[in-house]
Amino acid sequence: MAPEIHYQLIVNRVAELHQEARDHRRASEAVAGRKARESGSPKRVRATFGKLRTS
Repeated sequence: MAPEIHYQLIVNRVAELHQEARDHRRASEAVAGRKARESGSPKRVRATFGKLRTS
């Protein structure tokens, strides 16, 4: 295999892996956000009450 073709294959594979990592990160953030909304995270509750007390 010519070095140029091999290099291009490596570049393409790296780009694919970066895209997969972005997709996985986005999915993980979505799951974490959904869990936080469903459980009514204590941090969010404290933040809401903190805002009410300072108003």
